[in-house]
Amino acid sequence: MENCEGIILKGVGGLYTVKTAGELFTCKARGLFRKDGKVPLVGDRVSVGFSGQGVPLIWNILSRKNELVRPPIANIDRLFIVFSVKDPAPNLYNLDRLIAIAEYKGIEPCIVISKVDLCDGREYAEVYEKAGFTVVEVSSKTGEGLDRLKKELFGKVSAFAGNSGVGKSTLLNALFANLNLPTGEISRKLQRGRHTTRHLELFPIEEGGFVADTPGFSSIDFEKGIVILRHELPGCFREFSEYINRCRFTSCTHTEDEGCAVKDAVERGEISPARYKSYLDMYDEVRNVREWEVR
Repeated sequence: MENCEGIILKGVGGLYTVKTAGELFTCKARGLFRKDGKVPLVGDRVSVGFSGQGVPLIWNILSRKNELVRPPIANIDRLFIVFSVKDPAPNLYNLDRLIAIAEYKGIEPCIVISKVDLCDGREYAEVYEKAGFTVVEVSSKTGEGLDRLKKELFGKVSAFAGNSGVGKSTLLNALFANLNLPTGEISRKLQRGRHTTRHLELFPIEEGGFVADTPGFSSIDFEKGIVILRHELPGCFREFSEYINRCRFTSCTHTEDEGCAVKDAVERGEISPARYKSYLDMYDEVRNVREWEVR
């Protein structure tokens, strides 16, 4: 039987479910991967081969465009970053950190403003739309924005992130009833219980694409093991791009430097002051971090 290519949907106990164009296979990974220190991840594009007895094996892991430690997933196309306009109040700094990490990892961020039935989210939407992001305003309660959000998922491998309480699980349940994710008090009880580990899994979307069924990772989880160095940080704020080359000095940090075109753009209202403040706070955190300390 010839090798075929597919995507890993889940991995439990050394067995991996791989979806190919024709069927699902339950595979083991070749021992060669252990020798090389490689571990197949959910989202990996792989080739499936077969042993002499016809047992399916993950024969090769194709090149990854990105990978995360937590959640352990590879090849994400879009990260849907959820924050609520109320209950809890928006934490724009955490939102901007998640956006920066997504940009750093080569993942397209999509901003999801939830609970708009409680409060108007337009002022936030305008900030991020102006910065060049897709923004979707939604309410799981009224259904507002859900059709548009679902269309944004089509044809992509997607995951959701955001702080606790912003409605990630409720939102995904509203989009895909078959996921049946625990929400609110149920989720908190599960976290206190025993033997409640949920394995990350990709679910195929009927119209094409995949969505991770475990949206319960906060900004802290998502950031685990990821450090953006100070010279890399400006590239993680896409609205800076047209101004960076106009700065007086090529070494400009876009903080206190004279002749900084980014600062000038902020003063003219072309870059959001709130986004710029997030940049300054992030820069301050990594100002004294050296590459050898984190690589």
